[in-house]
Amino acid sequence: MSTGVSGTWEFVDYENQEDLEEKTRLINQVLELQHTLEDLSSRVDAVKEENLKLKSENQVLGQYIENLMSASSVFQTTDSKSKRK
Repeated sequence: MSTGVSGTWEFVDYENQEDLEEKTRLINQVLELQHTLEDLSSRVDAVKEENLKLKSENQVLGQYIENLMSASSVFQTTDSKSKRK
């Protein structure tokens, strides 16, 4: 009878070991996913900052181009075109 009880304990210990290994694996996977999420979140923040910077630069350049076009006679409309029609 003692062999059966010992075998049962070995089986329980084996199950506990498998459970512990599975929990450890899952915890490690969760930690890895958390780090990945943190990295992605940081990347998103950096991209948002860059996007705002580029939008601001585009506005400045757009205004500069508008000022150049309004100051240049090449881009001014003339009445002579409308008179030809």
